[in-house]
Amino acid sequence: MNSSLDFVTNYFSEEKIESLFFIIIGSIAVLLALIFLLIIKYSFFKGMAIPLLLVGTMELIVGSKIYQRTPSDIVRVEQNIKTNTRDLQTIEIPRIEIVLQNFVIYKWIEICLILTSIILILVFYKSPQTFWKGLGLGLLIQACLLLCLNVMAEQRAETYLHFLLQIV
Repeated sequence: MNSSLDFVTNYFSEEKIESLFFIIIGSIAVLLALIFLLIIKYSFFKGMAIPLLLVGTMELIVGSKIYQRTPSDIVRVEQNIKTNTRDLQTIEIPRIEIVLQNFVIYKWIEICLILTSIILILVFYKSPQTFWKGLGLGLLIQACLLLCLNVMAEQRAETYLHFLLQIV
């Protein structure tokens, strides 16, 4: 029982740590975007600012929600392990299966964004229109970071699902 509770605490603690990465990366991206838009103001940096601002804001929101939600998730799942494993089967396992399905969708979106950004950079590589190169670079940076973080989260969620399936 204790090892099960430790596993749950560790899983959600790692999720909380990753949410801090989302918050930090999002904060840096938004700050850079504001500097690019308000201070530097060159076309290339204005292009970079758009994906940095949009995706950075999303990272801040998602990271904050996960960070705030994690303590109640730990309590909920640990309580279910102690008293009502049926809820694990009817609520928690289906929830994490949906999360895993969403990770597949997120990966494809991020891969498409990476490809789009590479195309933008290549198409406008020799062009004097630096805005589009900046947009491509900003998008490439954000999409690669998201893909890395989501792959790690997906692997952790798969391990968590296997754990849940073993205890029900």
